[in-house]
Amino acid sequence: MNTGYFKRIYPFLVVSALVIMVDQATKYMVLSALSLHEIRPVIPGLFNLIYVTNTGAAFGFLAGSEKWRHLFFMSIGIAALGGLVYLLVVSRTRDPLFFWGLSLILGGASGNLIDRVLRKHVIDFLDFYIGSYHWPAFNIADSAITVGGIMLAVHLLRHTSSAGVQDG
Repeated sequence: MNTGYFKRIYPFLVVSALVIMVDQATKYMVLSALSLHEIRPVIPGLFNLIYVTNTGAAFGFLAGSEKWRHLFFMSIGIAALGGLVYLLVVSRTRDPLFFWGLSLILGGASGNLIDRVLRKHVIDFLDFYIGSYHWPAFNIADSAITVGGIMLAVHLLRHTSSAGVQDG
């Protein structure tokens, strides 16, 4: 990897690091300010802060007490990070949307992996709802992964034709 390439991806690595820092700082604030399962209304009828833990994947998928689950999710997280770094290094695209999306996903996946390594679960605290209908609680890392995924999808849609994928 030459220094010119590093200079090109450096801002995206900074974004990943910022996502990790904001994610971990907000989780620390939740740990410091709320008890487990405590709810603090922010916008009544729409948004609460809540402290919950998630031992599974997105929205509690595969949550449970199985001993293999923790190692499984840590392995998936490490493999995903390796794949994201690989994409960052080998990509020939110059589309900033690709790099912004990738950097958000990289930062979010790292933030949640840090939780799994340190706590064996992910801390979720953003609770949106209308009436009795609640969206599953999530965190800053989950938000970054979602926004980054949308950005990558837009990139792929812009650079895909019926004949196949074009180099963007």
